[in-house]
Amino acid sequence: MKQNRNSKKGRGGLKRVLNALFYSRDGFLSAWIDEAAFRQVFILAIFCIFGTFFISSSWEDRMLLIIPPVLSVVVELINTAIENAIDFTSLKSHPLAKKAKDMGSTAQFVVLVFWVCVWGSFLWCKYVV
Repeated sequence: MKQNRNSKKGRGGLKRVLNALFYSRDGFLSAWIDEAAFRQVFILAIFCIFGTFFISSSWEDRMLLIIPPVLSVVVELINTAIENAIDFTSLKSHPLAKKAKDMGSTAQFVVLVFWVCVWGSFLWCKYVV
């Protein structure tokens, strides 16, 4: 009998949710242990998220300041996943592999610039102007 590739995920309901939770935990731990860039972005994001509650007073301001660091963590996870998938496929140098890795890195760079712009403009308007 042919086994469905999704049979380990559970058929549905609570079992599937619990399995997804454990897969997510495993992914987080893998990124934390193996990727210095993820650790750096995650720690910086935690500091900024906590700092948000000291420098902002409204819900809107807090959300504005929390979105960029959360987005940066998500993009770093996706970038790491792309790099791992490419390295799993082949460690040989290939122009398409380089393009994919460079694009993942660029996505993270764009989000980091967004983060700096949002926080910089908020701090500028709050404390300088």
